[in-house]
Amino acid sequence: MFDITRKFVRITDTLHDGMVGFEFAIGEPALFVELMMPEAAFQQFCAVNQVTVLEPAAEHKLLAPDSASSDWDWRLRQATHQRFKS
Repeated sequence: MFDITRKFVRITDTLHDGMVGFEFAIGEPALFVELMMPEAAFQQFCAVNQVTVLEPAAEHKLLAPDSASSDWDWRLRQATHQRFKS
């Protein structure tokens, strides 16, 4: 059952300027949005939302370029480092 009272955070990046990149999910950790905010705001966000902090994800394994699923297997933060099919 999809429980909208459960909220999840997975930290993906901590930048030298104090910004924290993370995935935020409601109900199901696999359905998330990517967010970034200053450390203090992130801590407040987590407290207000009473999140469950998840372990860091294993790095995505690279799929064969001709694989149909490789078109969809990426995260927004990868867009600055990866070329996508047009």
